[in-house]
Amino acid sequence: MRLADLPTPCLILDRDKLERNLAIMSAAVRRNGVALRPHMKTAKSAEVARLATSGEAGGIAVSTLAEAEYFAAAGFRDILYAVAMVPAKLDRAAALRSSGIDLKLVTDDPETAAAVAAHARATGSDHRVLVEVDCGEHRSGMDVASEALLAVGRALGRHCSGVMTHAGHSYDCRSLAEIEEVAETERATAVAAAERLRSIGLATPIVSVGSTPTALHARSLAGVTETRPGVYMFQDLFQTQIGSGTPESMAVTVLASVIGRRAAENRFLIDAGGMALSKDRSTASAPRDWGFGLVLDIRGERGFGDAMVERANQEHGIVGAPAPLPFERLAVGMRVRVAPNHVCMTAAQYDRYHVIAGGDSVVAVWERVNGW
Repeated sequence: MRLADLPTPCLILDRDKLERNLAIMSAAVRRNGVALRPHMKTAKSAEVARLATSGEAGGIAVSTLAEAEYFAAAGFRDILYAVAMVPAKLDRAAALRSSGIDLKLVTDDPETAAAVAAHARATGSDHRVLVEVDCGEHRSGMDVASEALLAVGRALGRHCSGVMTHAGHSYDCRSLAEIEEVAETERATAVAAAERLRSIGLATPIVSVGSTPTALHARSLAGVTETRPGVYMFQDLFQTQIGSGTPESMAVTVLASVIGRRAAENRFLIDAGGMALSKDRSTASAPRDWGFGLVLDIRGERGFGDAMVERANQEHGIVGAPAPLPFERLAVGMRVRVAPNHVCMTAAQYDRYHVIAGGDSVVAVWERVNGW
């Protein structure tokens, strides 16, 4: 089967590009001597996870318990659920641990920490928990110097297995020097948090950091045990603009069909709108705004220059370009590919990847897990 035979819209994964991206990250992580724990929240695929963990120490990270259950069923035993835990989910987490999965949880809340310890006493579950600290993103995690950090650690007691942080604000950086500075703050924050917890007698063996930019460009990860990048596997338009990838490294595109032409307006319509591409506009704050995605030809090349999806309705993508479009190559039914702004959000719309290996032949179909 070839790309032109597929129903649209559908998700295309170039395995050759994926493998090159994995090799680049593996080399960066080895340079700093820490374990690579690939975050599977973007890929959500056992086949991708097997490639990403080949020859690496450590396990994987996930963003939902549905992902944890899916990867556990696929044979993955070392899983970090890297989203703050709520007590209502503890029974579900305990079921995974009782099945032999080394599932690690996360919290930054003293009451939740106490609930974890109480649940363990009541059920006999040996929960393992990482305490989350904030290294500057100001999303979740506590101040490393706060008394709350020690309060969470004390409440967890023997269930405290380490610390974690995430430098999501590295995506705001626009130079290598800025990324290196954020990476160092991320490292230093996590190490300081671990030292504070160890000072009150908690073992804290895991010191976990990670974002794609900081994992690639950190000057040092001294004191860190693992890093958790995720989007590096696929790359996207936004990552290429902040120095984490190149246009050639984008491994995932959406295959779409031309469904209408408006030559007088120099635009055409495709059957990939907001539902197929997502409406993430991350490149709006980047040096180059790519609307709702860069439109490529069926080979994945810039056959239409700077054509982009300028508007995205539910099932319609409206494509325009600054230069005249080649309408002789854009008959209704012709296939194009759209490189996404934020591949995590785009891929979430689909239940499978149609896998190619640099050409236009579909060599495999890999399932994804969605939901919570």
